Amino acid sequence: MSARIEIEGLKVEVEGKEILTGLDLTVAQGETHALMGPNGSGKSTLAYAIAGHPAYEVTAGAIRFDGEDVTEMAPNERAAAGLFLAMQYPTEIPGVSLTNFMRTAVNAVSEEDLPVRQFMTQLREHMADLKMDGKFLERNVNEGFSGGEKKRFEILQMAMLKPRIAVLDETDSGLDVDALRIVSEGVNKLRGPDLGVLLITHYTRILNYITPDHVHVMAGGRIVKTGGADLAEMLEAEGYEQFEG
Repeated sequence: MSARIEIEGLKVEVEGKEILTGLDLTVAQGETHALMGPNGSGKSTLAYAIAGHPAYEVTAGAIRFDGEDVTEMAPNERAAAGLFLAMQYPTEIPGVSLTNFMRTAVNAVSEEDLPVRQFMTQLREHMADLKMDGKFLERNVNEGFSGGEKKRFEILQMAMLKPRIAVLDETDSGLDVDALRIVSEGVNKLRGPDLGVLLITHYTRILNYITPDHVHVMAGGRIVKTGGADLAEMLEAEGYEQFEG
């Protein structure tokens, strides 16, 4: 049986303000779900709650992964279990090289010391897929990176960490057409029976490259409509006004 993340009746507060108001969603390995909605609807709050960000307090409901309640798990424990978050605004880490960061992360998640040669071979292969040249290996994490470089590095992390469920929080934001295509191709190459994807986006343009199995509309802190890929086309034509207010 494939792993799945099951979210039931989830309520989340940030600084005392309720953002998620009772959200239900299930994503299984092998599935791609697009979560769309107007700004302020709670999409990123859901992403951070899944990842275990301490500022996002779960006040009701449950997040279960592979049948286990992970609500009280630390972020690193969730990552080791097979959850991954590609952040909308990746953080710069001065003084930490991309290579050391990736090797430390891979070893921590896999709980074994991957031989350096094997690690570097895998890293270079995935970098080639994402059109990242070898000079990236000499750079510090996200320091001086363009928006497109930051997002490609997020997908590189996903490729190396091999999660079972990945949440991509507005991976398309701030990307030009070429960067969007490269990032989307990287995601598509990783998609398959072993990876479930929750693709959070405000716009439909990334869905021209990554075709979802299911599309959900979020408004007011919960999912208000679910459909197939044609739902995204309807949103492109009509907007979110019918779900607001």
